[in-house]
Amino acid sequence: MSSTVRAAVCRSFGEPLAVEELTLAGPETGEVRVRLRAVAICHSDVSYADGEWGGELPAVFGHEAAGEIVEVGDGVGFEVGTSVVVTLIRSCGECHRCQNGAEVACSTQFALDGRSPLTDRDGASIVHGMRTAAFAEEAVVHASQIVPIDGDLPADSASLLACGVITGVGAVVNTAQVEPGSTVVVLGCGGVGLNVVQGAAIAKAASIVAVDMHAGKLELAARLGATHTHDLADGPIDDLVRSLTNDEMADYVFVATGAPSALATAGDIVGTMGAVVIVGMPATGVAGSFDPSTLAGNNQRILGSKMGTSVIARDIPDLMQRYHDGDLELDGLISRRFPLEQINDAMDEVRSGAALRNVIIFD
Repeated sequence: MSSTVRAAVCRSFGEPLAVEELTLAGPETGEVRVRLRAVAICHSDVSYADGEWGGELPAVFGHEAAGEIVEVGDGVGFEVGTSVVVTLIRSCGECHRCQNGAEVACSTQFALDGRSPLTDRDGASIVHGMRTAAFAEEAVVHASQIVPIDGDLPADSASLLACGVITGVGAVVNTAQVEPGSTVVVLGCGGVGLNVVQGAAIAKAASIVAVDMHAGKLELAARLGATHTHDLADGPIDDLVRSLTNDEMADYVFVATGAPSALATAGDIVGTMGAVVIVGMPATGVAGSFDPSTLAGNNQRILGSKMGTSVIARDIPDLMQRYHDGDLELDGLISRRFPLEQINDAMDEVRSGAALRNVIIFD
């Protein structure tokens, strides 16, 4: 059945979001309605709201959330009351890509791809942004987008598992499959980059170099497993990488920022047989260049990593266990907590680079 929810609506790109009352239709076959307890603000949400990637408006964004199921549609095996993480990864489990472990690239069209469950007070449709629309008190998503979590895992920390953590750790473990003893450089230590650092530590990389322009982020990177840190204000990173590798350069360079300059840096510091892994999402139209003869001659690779190539039913439980075992930081990645009414302040901090993950908490 339908419900009335408060949600932060983007009606004009680059303008503050408006908290409005919307109608949320109930779940249909294969779908669930989740009462959200927390939603983290990913930089992708800011990019969409600022119009960097285009899209239709009005829309509700937000895709990194946790809460509990309050209603299920036909054919759903989850029970009402179950605590869950809500992600944007929607998968059928049956197409060629899903069968080959690439659920993030599922090619199936779902009912929610063609209709939004959200309407405003005038009955006009509101775009179901990022397949989730989690900047709202409740969300309707396909059942493949949720993973049950332990009831004792705080909702704000659990929400980070929906994107930032699986994207960063997954880029290392799933996409690049970093080997023990490798040299890893992480360009950008925001919410995703810090999780790349955690992933490299999990993979037992020998050298993990964290690069950023914010001293506080570099300090946290060191606590999360970085063996070396470098502030770009001190100059290029090349000499440090050379000294750590006897001039062999890095085995893996993770670009965890959308800054175009990071792409050029990555090409300069990746070694023979090495890989550049693109994790950050720049604005539409931003491009980088690599010399194909160098790539071929040095057996180098460029890998794209969407959502850490994650299989959420496998990866999120594993990450939860690592959190409980003390091997994965979640709580310390949260910068500040805000009510929904202050979402624009929370997004401004993310936009400026001052925050790692700000989290909206629902009553």
